[in-house]
Amino acid sequence: MNVSTGLTADRDRTLSRVARIHTLGPSGTNLEKAAHHWFAERDLAGTVVLHSEVEDGLDVMAFDGTEAILACAVYPRLHDLVFGNLHRLEMVDSFILDTHDMVLAGRPGQTDVATIVSHPAPSCLVADRGTVSFASSNSRAAALCAAGEFDACVTTDRAADSEGLRVVENFGPVPMVFTLHAGKVPDGPGSGTS
Repeated sequence: MNVSTGLTADRDRTLSRVARIHTLGPSGTNLEKAAHHWFAERDLAGTVVLHSEVEDGLDVMAFDGTEAILACAVYPRLHDLVFGNLHRLEMVDSFILDTHDMVLAGRPGQTDVATIVSHPAPSCLVADRGTVSFASSNSRAAALCAAGEFDACVTTDRAADSEGLRVVENFGPVPMVFTLHAGKVPDGPGSGTS
């Protein structure tokens, strides 16, 4: 058997077992979009579970090969997710997908922008425009802005629309690398490993 063919078959088997993906919420994040895209591209029925932080999925996921965590290349703590969990996660896939349009948005009628909230990853888009605070996700930033806690936010066009915000500036979609980290099946009796 060709070694690369065997590795491809093993990888395909691993990916076909994934039925639940844990990723960043609330609804409207680029990671949620990417998780649904991943299932659709493989014609797999699967469940996407949203968390306040990507790492929160580690606390509830089954480590039996059927669950995974989806992150992205610009996730500020991706290195911690990978290297801090080598004993229980392995990166099994990556793909490029455009994000939703990234926008600067504010409440209708809000004209002065002194405070902005953003996820840390896209915050440099507005670093020169005022005081920037951080939120756990683009969708969370939109919710905080809509609640009046900040004058504006960096978010997705989808989250801005969902929260009734007006787009001040559209930065467009960003081609993004997304990474899938499957839970390792623990070694045990009958696993064939030692």
